[in-house]
Amino acid sequence: MTGLATDRLILRRWRPADRDPFAAMNADPVVMEHFVAPLTRAQSDAFVDAIEASFDELGYGLWAIEERASGAFLGFTGLWDQVFPAPFTPAVEVGWRLARDAWGLGYATEAARAALAYGFGEAGLDEIVSMTATTNARSIAVMERLGMTHDPADDFDHPKVPEGHRLRRHVLYRARRA
Repeated sequence: MTGLATDRLILRRWRPADRDPFAAMNADPVVMEHFVAPLTRAQSDAFVDAIEASFDELGYGLWAIEERASGAFLGFTGLWDQVFPAPFTPAVEVGWRLARDAWGLGYATEAARAALAYGFGEAGLDEIVSMTATTNARSIAVMERLGMTHDPADDFDHPKVPEGHRLRRHVLYRARRA
């Protein structure tokens, strides 16, 4: 699968030119507020490599988001396998990360909606989850706009976040194929 399109966005495979703005986004402490730490350039590039490997192996991954009108790189959205130890894993997560100047314009919801449609359609998934730290009100609002459901009994301590860290507790939202 090479890409998807919405009214305002193109969701596509990654290009070499995406690496610089992606690294800048991943180094932005405001963008990365709900992650344990910003990413170094090497970590950011390795993440792009892992994303591309996911597309090659599974047929889905995290698409680079391009604004149709300007061609600007905005961030990513898509489907990502989660296999860390938790009661709900293995699972496929819909996720997103956008550059600060793309916030508040509905792009995350628009792009994630397309990713969910692909997941339940072409990818044939029965359930897709989404998760974030309990403090991430923006992403929780996106999950709710997508119609995902939340059961507080599913909330969990993320095993990849150190014990005692303010971001360890996560909410889990679910969407099921209609």
